[in-house]
Amino acid sequence: MSGKPRRRKPRRVGVVAKRSSHEAAGTAAELAEWLRGRGLEVFLDGSTLAALGRDEAAFSPAAAYDLVVVLGGDGTLLSVARALEPGIPILGVNLGNLGFLTEIGRAELYPALVHVLAGRFRTEARSLFDVERRGDSRATERFRVLNDAVITKSALSRIIDLTMEVDGHLIARYRSDGLIISTPTGSTAYNLSAGGPIVNPLLPVAVLTPICPHALSLRPIVVPGSSRIQVTLETDREEVFLTLDGQEGTELRYHETVAVTQSAAAVHLVKVRDRSFYDNLREKLRWGGLTRPDDEGGL
Repeated sequence: MSGKPRRRKPRRVGVVAKRSSHEAAGTAAELAEWLRGRGLEVFLDGSTLAALGRDEAAFSPAAAYDLVVVLGGDGTLLSVARALEPGIPILGVNLGNLGFLTEIGRAELYPALVHVLAGRFRTEARSLFDVERRGDSRATERFRVLNDAVITKSALSRIIDLTMEVDGHLIARYRSDGLIISTPTGSTAYNLSAGGPIVNPLLPVAVLTPICPHALSLRPIVVPGSSRIQVTLETDREEVFLTLDGQEGTELRYHETVAVTQSAAAVHLVKVRDRSFYDNLREKLRWGGLTRPDDEGGL
């Protein structure tokens, strides 16, 4: 840890736990007491406070914090990251299974926080995409995603027709089950399952991956992150949905468009371990069964 840059020491900390998880709520309560014992101001999320039966000021994503600790998995971190004020460092603690976004496991929580509270940590900026659903018959809806925006048919719908443009240039008109528009961070999520490429999360790109296209020649494409991406639904009388980070969604109607651009904001993930993105790939995806002595944890 001696090589980690020093940052301002956190004094005001938000703690968010996975909903409906007794383990996460218990860890949050324990963590809050540990932090308060060191003179820090701590705010637990409303769901955790309700589960603990406490009546105190709750965490608000619109408020200012020096640090937010997320206890759960990638899904919990995604929901916090989309709503949080830009620039606030987020430390993800994995209480689940895979955890590409979370930095540490439960056993590393307090050793990591010793370094963080001393200001010995760095942050890694991850791109966000701004997403708009546009149509003539209803108001525009706006969203923000850290992983992906997905256009997909319902389970009972037939194949759908989409037109895709990048910076005003027609890329393709095609039939498929849908399309994934992924950030670099989201390349290891649904994009990976659909056969899209794995992308280093620090690259300034967007990944466009069709879902089960009718024409096998239609392959995933990587475009600059600064691109203006527009997808138009050309199919009528089918149920089609726009889903954001797998957590929010809205119906997409005939001739409506989905416009995606890179956000001016970014998510800042706390890094305290001397691990690279490639170390995570090898460990999480079990590539060739290769491991290093430090893959089992440690700071």
